[in-house]
Amino acid sequence: MTKADDQIFDLRLGRSGPDLWPMLEELYGHLPQYARFQNDLLAFLKKGWKDRSADLKTLDLQRDLEPDWFMRPDRAGYVFYIDRFAGNLRGVLDHLDYLADLGITYVHLMPCLKPRPGDSDGGYSVMDYRQINPAYGTMADFQAVAKAFRERGIALCVDLVLNHTAKEHEWAERAKAGDATHQAYYLMFDSPDLPDQYERSLVEVFPEHAPGNFTHYPDLGKWVWTTFNEHQWDLNWANPQVFLEIVGVMLHLANSGVDVLRLDAVAFMWKRMGTRCQSEPEVHMLLQALRACCRIACPAVIHLEEAIVSPSEMLPYLGRGRHDGREGNLAYHNSLMVQFWNALAARDTGLMTHVLSSHFPERLNNATYATYIRCHDDIGWAVTDEDAAALGFSGQAHRAWLSDFYEGTAPGSFAAGELFQENPATGDKRISGSFASLAGLERAGDEAARQVAVQRILMGHALIAAFGGIPLVYMGDELAMLNDYSYRNDPHHAHDSRWVHRPRMDWEVAARRESDNGPSGQVFRGLRHILARRAATAGLHADVPTRVIANPAPGVFSFQRLAPTGTILCLFNFGDNWAHLPESWLTAHGVRLGRDELSDAQVTLHGGVISLPPQARVWLR
Repeated sequence: MTKADDQIFDLRLGRSGPDLWPMLEELYGHLPQYARFQNDLLAFLKKGWKDRSADLKTLDLQRDLEPDWFMRPDRAGYVFYIDRFAGNLRGVLDHLDYLADLGITYVHLMPCLKPRPGDSDGGYSVMDYRQINPAYGTMADFQAVAKAFRERGIALCVDLVLNHTAKEHEWAERAKAGDATHQAYYLMFDSPDLPDQYERSLVEVFPEHAPGNFTHYPDLGKWVWTTFNEHQWDLNWANPQVFLEIVGVMLHLANSGVDVLRLDAVAFMWKRMGTRCQSEPEVHMLLQALRACCRIACPAVIHLEEAIVSPSEMLPYLGRGRHDGREGNLAYHNSLMVQFWNALAARDTGLMTHVLSSHFPERLNNATYATYIRCHDDIGWAVTDEDAAALGFSGQAHRAWLSDFYEGTAPGSFAAGELFQENPATGDKRISGSFASLAGLERAGDEAARQVAVQRILMGHALIAAFGGIPLVYMGDELAMLNDYSYRNDPHHAHDSRWVHRPRMDWEVAARRESDNGPSGQVFRGLRHILARRAATAGLHADVPTRVIANPAPGVFSFQRLAPTGTILCLFNFGDNWAHLPESWLTAHGVRLGRDELSDAQVTLHGGVISLPPQARVWLR
């Protein structure tokens, strides 16, 4: 390194060291090898910084000077499986203009690191963190895509699974061969006694095809902790060598051009007898320490922490208490997604208003949400019994009704979805389905019904674009693509209904996006307009507080973006009928000019009220 590089490293170490060393002292300070671990970690960080290319070091400096880069309203995300979008990594380069046309400035490549052969849990059973799935290309191909994205101002997000590796990973293979050092990388037991004790308080993630949390391997003579699948071995994060290994992986990916590390399955990283072994305090210590490592050696990189849990559990992943501003930069707003679908089915926003106003702060420190309506995963109905009781109904019954509604079996349902992982013991039924199919487009019997479905889709996208954070569009939703039932004929996918909403991109439909006057063209052009208006509206910056407020119309969801340049009042009509809000209510909540930032037009009041048709969405200034 040059002398200047040394100085920059030392400055960043001085800045973020106080976020790093106290966490590691609490986690590992009692171990006899702690001092050596510290020295090894410092060497890892110095080497990671030394190995960074000149353009990435320039990006580090730029983002140090503009730390809100990921909070700005010109950030809009797009999520896809590489093979389903473009065949392979080189194919992605052929579609950069398409992404730019839509207004995309953030791309999440779904799991692309080398998976185990066969069933790999959709790519989340990784056997080599430093190689790309050979079906998609090579690391050189990946770096070429990253560079092309960077030149266009597109941030690149990839998955890094922290809770487990594939049982075929090199570490696991060495453990199988009897290497005690690598056996200590995992949670292995010589008898079922301790696993049985742990099991009493654990929950099953995939009760249908992966019951229990441990797997017995007779040839190994061990019981191995396998939270998700028998081929996914849980890492032992109480071992500091695991921390070192993962830091090395993070820096390798960062130096390959990754901007956002999506840290998968983080809630499960620390185990404690007598608990669910989810969201334990040590998880947040680990995540703060990992974030500090990136702040020191590759500060252009931020962390998205994947924790699909209750609001009270989710918020700490964005930094609460002593971790405030020091942990994840992004986390999925699962509750916003769930409440969108709940309000759409119920035609009522009472629960949505209650949940989003009661459990979430108006702003976060150095962090924000990834907002979405659909993703690669199923929908679990995260409606608590307590929140349901607050509004006078049964949580269990309501969750069951939502599953029936979106499976399409409840009276009055417009949706076409499929059940995922029904658990007879708990009554839990989750749902798979594309945005368009769940919103009613697949079952629409006439043009009027099709138009209602299109407006539901656009309302959802307008909601996530305005709420705060980075809105994420799942591939195909911008073209209103329907469920793909061909997964049932694929032996690798047939057991997993989530593949119904993981279709292959229809590039013929995409090519007609300007001329098509059907749902595909309408949704694409409508979403493009939404993202363009978002980028032009400074008050939608993620650091601007979002205040969810009640209103007199039961079908309308409303919130304020409390920008210093003037409040933006966002309204969304989930009802089937027109809704009316009095001018006095608008004035009391900050609307003076009556201009809709979404349509970029003046709003006219009639008889002292604003009238909203079904599926209306306005951003009033």
